[in-house]
Amino acid sequence: MNGRINVIADDYGLSDGIGSAVRDLIENGKITGTSCMTIFPEWNEQASLLRKMPTSSRADIGLHLTLTDFAAISRPTEAWTMPPLGGLIARSYLGRLDQATIDAELDAQLQRFVEEMGRLPDFIDGHQHIHFLPTVRSWLETRRERLRLADRLPWLRGAPNFRAGNSRAIRAKIALVSLIAAGFDRRMAAAGFSIRGPLVGFYDWKRPSGFRSVMGQLEEGLADGSVVMCHPGLVDPVLVNRDRMIEARPVEFQALARTSGFRELDLCRASGSRFEP
Repeated sequence: MNGRINVIADDYGLSDGIGSAVRDLIENGKITGTSCMTIFPEWNEQASLLRKMPTSSRADIGLHLTLTDFAAISRPTEAWTMPPLGGLIARSYLGRLDQATIDAELDAQLQRFVEEMGRLPDFIDGHQHIHFLPTVRSWLETRRERLRLADRLPWLRGAPNFRAGNSRAIRAKIALVSLIAAGFDRRMAAAGFSIRGPLVGFYDWKRPSGFRSVMGQLEEGLADGSVVMCHPGLVDPVLVNRDRMIEARPVEFQALARTSGFRELDLCRASGSRFEP
């Protein structure tokens, strides 16, 4: 495997089963980091378990910004549910998202991360790629100083590589994400962030066997700095109640657990940035 790639497990905090699987993979050096959803009641316990792992200091622990499908945490006395992805994208590009509302929600998610982990995130990405949206780009720019630790900002997950798709359907999905991500890498680099990428790991998760294509990319080698998104997990009732991606998660967990892993995690955490400020 390429020593300078980032294998990042999404959705830590979504359920206990995901948390257990991700911690196992970190402990055994099978992934280089995980991105955390901080909006659920279990976050404090899941963060504590992650924080107590001796190997977590050798993995990148990031913030998985979330703006779709779930209850917002910035308005605890109001029944404000985040919209589905399609509605969020439409409202974003039609200028119908209130920046102050988005800022308050993302501030709350960041604050929960800091409160439970005791530090700023190593990186930031987005559930369903929402960090590419204009309102989130603005939040990142205006929160630079809040996110800065000494002279370092969290790295950001960059745009995907269209050529990484192995079928017409997957290339179409990557093309859509690329369209939403247009200009993100350069704009965020100009704001002072390091960008890691390209983003790979796309496959049809409704057909779990398709994860073999992602493992094939890992085994064949990827460009330095590549970010491989994955979604390992164990199925539990909370996951079934909260998410549609069920069958693929244990398949991914088992496939990643069987790999030889990463012998030098420090190499995996090299910057690998395409655009440096």
